[in-house]
Amino acid sequence: MKRHKTVDDYINASEQWGSELARIRRILKATELTEDVKWGGPCYTFDGKNVVGMAGFKSYFGLWFHQGALLKDDQKVLINAQEGTTKALRQWRMQSAKEIKPAIIKRYVKEAIQLVKDGKSIGLAKKKPVAVPPELKKAIGKTKIAQKKFAELTPGKQREYAEYIATAKREDTKKKRLQKVLPMIKSGKGLHDKYRC
Repeated sequence: MKRHKTVDDYINASEQWGSELARIRRILKATELTEDVKWGGPCYTFDGKNVVGMAGFKSYFGLWFHQGALLKDDQKVLINAQEGTTKALRQWRMQSAKEIKPAIIKRYVKEAIQLVKDGKSIGLAKKKPVAVPPELKKAIGKTKIAQKKFAELTPGKQREYAEYIATAKREDTKKKRLQKVLPMIKSGKGLHDKYRC
């Protein structure tokens, strides 16, 4: 997915939903929110806190309320797109311009801003420590540079390596995987870095 530098770039790149996103943008800009670009897409903040984002996809466009789980949602428009994973974020998906309801959007945004003013939020769940398989621990332990570079990786990248080795069913597969990942670890790269933007 392309990372855009401005909201104009994002909207102009949306062949399918450009006019709908421009309309939602006008609604959001008429509030107390500050427009920004985060993760390559439009994000609207209040006092530096993420409040709502907007995006367009193949079959829908919509809003993402960062603390949506705390909103009243009297219109029953918010969904949790990753049940069991996402705690706070809620999406409002729309499939046509007719579904854009400015007064309701403004009401939801006003309530979301009030949550920030009141200091209410759902915090991130703490992740469990990374369980490094013994084979990986032993291989990393053979050199100081591997130990140092692995320790400097984010917990998410450490977890990717740990799972990659742990999920190998056969011993020779584990050995091949270890040979593949040790140079990557020593260079400070994550297992899937080549796929990231």
